[in-house]
Amino acid sequence: MKKIFTALMLTCIGTATFAQAPVKDISGNLTGTINWVKDTIYLLKGKVYVKAGGVLNIAPGTIIKGDKATPGSALIITRGAQIKAVGTPNQPIVFTSSAAPADRDRGDWAGVAIAGNAKANMNGGIGTFEGGNLANPDGTIADGQYGGLNDLDNSGELKYVRIEYAGFAFATNNELNSLTLGGVGSGTKISYVQCSYGLDDAFEFFGGTVNASHLVAFRGNDDDFDTDFGYSGKIQFGVSFRDTAVADGVSGANAFESDNDGASSGNNPYTSCVFSNMTLVGPKFNANTVADVNFRNGAHIRKNSRMSLFNSIVMGWPNGLKIDGDSCHDAADNGNLVIKNTVLAGCTKQLDSTSGAVWNITPWFNTMSNANSILANTSDVQLTSPFNYNAPDFRPAAASPMLSGASFTDAKLATGFTTVNYRGAFGTDDWTLGWTNFQPDTMAYTEGYNPLSVNDLLANKLSVSVYPNPAQNEIYIASNENLQDLSASLYTLDGRLVTASVRKISNNQSMIEVSRLTNGIYLLHITSGIKSSIEKIVINK
Repeated sequence: MKKIFTALMLTCIGTATFAQAPVKDISGNLTGTINWVKDTIYLLKGKVYVKAGGVLNIAPGTIIKGDKATPGSALIITRGAQIKAVGTPNQPIVFTSSAAPADRDRGDWAGVAIAGNAKANMNGGIGTFEGGNLANPDGTIADGQYGGLNDLDNSGELKYVRIEYAGFAFATNNELNSLTLGGVGSGTKISYVQCSYGLDDAFEFFGGTVNASHLVAFRGNDDDFDTDFGYSGKIQFGVSFRDTAVADGVSGANAFESDNDGASSGNNPYTSCVFSNMTLVGPKFNANTVADVNFRNGAHIRKNSRMSLFNSIVMGWPNGLKIDGDSCHDAADNGNLVIKNTVLAGCTKQLDSTSGAVWNITPWFNTMSNANSILANTSDVQLTSPFNYNAPDFRPAAASPMLSGASFTDAKLATGFTTVNYRGAFGTDDWTLGWTNFQPDTMAYTEGYNPLSVNDLLANKLSVSVYPNPAQNEIYIASNENLQDLSASLYTLDGRLVTASVRKISNNQSMIEVSRLTNGIYLLHITSGIKSSIEKIVINK
């Protein structure tokens, strides 16, 4: 048993971060096959274009920074190019700001944009990204365009990726988002992506057919999921959580905003995306919460959009669901726009259908075939800890009505969706563990992922005490040494990272919250300077 534990311990050591990584400046056009590795930090200086035919491979654990000193720095994958950024749960790929932790802010850089050859509904079928039109001074105007005729187009894959402090306003209503997807085809894979502290939208889909799953939008400024220009993909398992004090003062902030296009035209293809199992946590924790006046809707479907939403939770918004305009009302009546098995909870105004001819949204929403429901308070949803900014837990509690009530019988869910019983993004498992970070402002992002040798560990043993053990809700780390630069990571016995979020109490004591972890044995890897320690932890609630 001791030999097995030692082997597991050394496996965990190999995943930790220790050495200072060199920084490599990246600018201009990238061609051919490009490999970015985890022992180097890549600094995007200005708009960086991966040109058609190019493939950018990014290894697990790699850190890419947008240069705050070069306004509007971005990574743009042009039509015909690919990005293959596939991290792991314990080594996600991180796109973040170049600024020091105390100086980071929304909009420090412009974000990641991917252009594909799938259909979009603007005239001519070709669109141009917002952001100064993304005209490439070292290329062509086509480097900033998206769209085409190939709905199966493959722009690569993003998996276990974080994008932080992105989004940039080149002019009023002319912005890039944390992740901008234009005309991206269904051959592309998008899963396990977290967009945090964005200036504009977290995820925006301009046309295209790409499907996605396991998306996290955290404390952004504008919309969490924005769909327009004929986007027709399928998205399942997504969560958004807003900062009560931060909302876009120009257009207002929503969880969903969906248009067919800006002119409400009937251009084909229609925006007809389908979402299922979404948890949209708004700024109003309860009826007494004071939130920014620019927050708007949990879901605003407008301008001839035919977006549909199933098996989801919309909670804590000034307005829950707004279906806006005659064209959308008609789409709802004829079954092109569908809301089913969805819960609105704790919204100041639950339903709205303003503008155009008189159309009463309430009987449509409440019809028995839709199986929707309205709850008076956010607490009625009974999620575990949805309003904890540092360590949110969006899973339903044991008695929550959200653990059941989902249905996948509607024709719009016939393909591309996983059948589950629960409503919202989570059942009993928390798929955010390990790869997400809800406190990126505490991360230095200056280290590579070079493994520490056994001799290093033995020669630099950190003397600490860890208590209580067994633990229930918190683990405290104390030492006679100064732990000012302490970091700690908690792993399962098979080497999977489950948390690396440490709260400093004093120079000699820190705390890790473990309340959302299941009972079992874990390995706690603690580092301070060149010293480290690994402790076996038992969680028993």
